[in-house]
This record gives sequence, structure tokens and C-alpha cells, in this order.
Amino acid sequence: MTTLPVALPGAQASTLMWADPDEVETAALDQLRNISRLPWVHGLRVMPDVHLGKGATVGSVIAMRDAVSTAAVGVDIGCGMTGVRTNLTAADLPDDLGPLRSAIESVLPVGWNANDGSAPVLARDAGLAGRFDTLMGRFAELRAPKIADRANRAAAQCGSLGSGNHFWEVCERDDGHLWLMLHSGSRNIGKELAERHIATAKTLEHNLGLPDRDLAVFLAGTGEMAAYLHDLYWAQEYALLNREVMMATTREVVRTHFPSVVFDEPVRCHHNYVSEETYDGVDVVVTRKGAIRAAAGDLGLIPGSMGTGSYVVRGLGNEASFNSASHGAGRRMSRNAAKRRFTVEDLRAQTAGIECRKDAGVIDEIPSAYKDLESVIAAQTTGPSPLVEVVARLTTLLCVKG
Repeated sequence: MTTLPVALPGAQASTLMWADPDEVETAALDQLRNISRLPWVHGLRVMPDVHLGKGATVGSVIAMRDAVSTAAVGVDIGCGMTGVRTNLTAADLPDDLGPLRSAIESVLPVGWNANDGSAPVLARDAGLAGRFDTLMGRFAELRAPKIADRANRAAAQCGSLGSGNHFWEVCERDDGHLWLMLHSGSRNIGKELAERHIATAKTLEHNLGLPDRDLAVFLAGTGEMAAYLHDLYWAQEYALLNREVMMATTREVVRTHFPSVVFDEPVRCHHNYVSEETYDGVDVVVTRKGAIRAAAGDLGLIPGSMGTGSYVVRGLGNEASFNSASHGAGRRMSRNAAKRRFTVEDLRAQTAGIECRKDAGVIDEIPSAYKDLESVIAAQTTGPSPLVEVVARLTTLLCVKG
């Protein structure tokens, strides 16, 4: 068994992997080597859920000096998780969870759907409404080109789930208590902001000779980097508020079904984002793409798939990993490959006992399309250089997807 972390063979900048290179797809390893050869990279850390991404690898943590790569964040800026423990237990649930799922789906826009104007819960929650008004009031200050006409859509999508691997779940903790779990990001506005800045970065002269133009960077001290970070931080704030609005919306539904419910303070974490940090005495811009911050004491959420549940973890402050951990199980095959390989019957078998969609529209999210969650957790909780400790294991009971 490989002792983790291991250095990536052929990398230029310091590259440590909490994954066995022999078990990582060749294309992802080549992508990591390309990243390590960028002259601005101080170090690269690779999480156990690593897999091929656009430009930068999913499951990568990149520390750069005086630069930031847009692909190292991705287009779903601020994507992340929120989890809330309740006082409910599995014994409080009815035998049939179908009505609860239907009730959630009736108030939570999924897929391409959005709210009509803005999320209805904002009319009942003055605190969220104030945050929403303040954030959208700054929309006109965004610096990406040709973005002004997206304001109404951004407002309507705040409080919507989207599709793909985004979800809302009811999970049972190993102590019997129920948790509400939510995974989503900055919706279309984050994507459009990212794509506009990526297009700008690709035109800059210092990026013309890169091994992969998708790794184009902005340099510190330039107007382009200032504009990108300005819009990125706005999108990260939007993503967090999007999850807060959805959680407030769905808490109302849960309270209707279970009037005595009490909700604890939520656990929140981004896993596609930028942070300015210091390692080895060097000030760096850290991008986590498919990775969470795991500084000492940080609580984080690491989901698996719609059939496997999630983990609540606490960071150990491992600076060798740039204080990071994985963001999930990570895909082991592409969406198209999953659609070709699996059937609706396979999906039903792998999600048996879980109240969720079991149709062709979500075959690409079948549990077998993802890596084994237990192995991913073991890679970062054992050995000489662990990243997190397990706080709780959550098992999925109900899952809503777009």
C-alpha cells in the first residue's frame, strides 16, 4: 500500500499527492504536470478525489506567487456545501418519504428552473433579504464585459439548485440524528463571469506560450487580475447566499412536516474558490478546485454520491497540504461514459432504499460513476500526514436532484 503523500514524478514545482499516481488517469497526471510547470506556481497539492478537469485538475490545490489561474477555480465559482444537524431522528420519519421529496421539489427550483423574480422566502426573512439586496445592488460594479443584462437572471437563480452533481438531501448520522445537506454553487452568473475572464486571460501575451492555454493566468498588479478577483469574490458571496436561501426555503418545508424540529448552526464550506494565504513564509494566491479548506478546527463536508452519503470532517491544519482536503468522492468516469455503461435498472439497484429520482435523466450521477468514498476518506485520515479527522458519517435517505 502506498504511503501518502507521494511526489508526482515529472512535476517541476513541488507537487504532493494524497492519491496513488498509479490509480489516477494518465490525462489527469499530465494535466497536473502542466500546472506544475507554470513559472508562478509555488506548490501544487493533489487530493484523493483527483480527476481530469478543464484546464486545471479537479482535486487540485495550487499556490501561486503573484498570479492566479482562472481554470484553477473553474466556472462554478464558489460551489460548495451546507449541512445542518437537526434534533430529528430516523424514528421521526414516515415510512414513505415520497411526499416530503415532492414538497421540497415544489419549492426548490432545480435544473434549468429559477424563481419568479426572486426567492419567495426573501419576503419572510429580513436578514436574507438584506444580504440579497446588498449583493445585487453591487451587480452594476462587476467588471466582466457584457454582463449587465444578466442581473435579472442572477436574481431569479439565487435560491436554485441547478443540475449535475448538485443536490439537496436528508441524511441520517451514525448517532441517529438527521441532517439536511445541500450542494450547489454560483449558478449561471458564476459561469458567465468565469468564461468572460478566461477569454480575456487567453489573449494576454504572457500566456501565449503556455503548454495549455486553458491554464492562462492573470498577473498581480494588473487591472485584469484586479477585475477578475473583484468579480470572483462577488460570485463566491453569491454562491454562499444561494445556498443560504435554499436552506431557508427547505427548512420551512421540513418545519411544516415536523413542527418540533430544531436546526443547529450550519456547517458551510466552499470547494471551488480563491483565498490569499501564506506558506513557507511566502504570500500566495491559493486556488482550491474540488478541495476544501482544512485548517486546524475547520469543519468541512465531503459528499459521496446520491447512493453513498457524506462525511462531516474536522481539519487538522496540515500545512504540507496547504491546509486542504478533498471536496467529495470524485468521478471515476465521465458523464457520457456513465450514460453508455449503465441503465435505469442499474440506477434503481444502486439507489435501493433511497427516496430519489430513478430515471434516465440522472444516470450520469449513478453511484458507480464515482470513486469509493470510504477509500477517499481513508487516504486523508490515515498514514503519517492526515488532513482531517472524521466527525460523523451520514447516510443518504432522501435525495433531490435537477
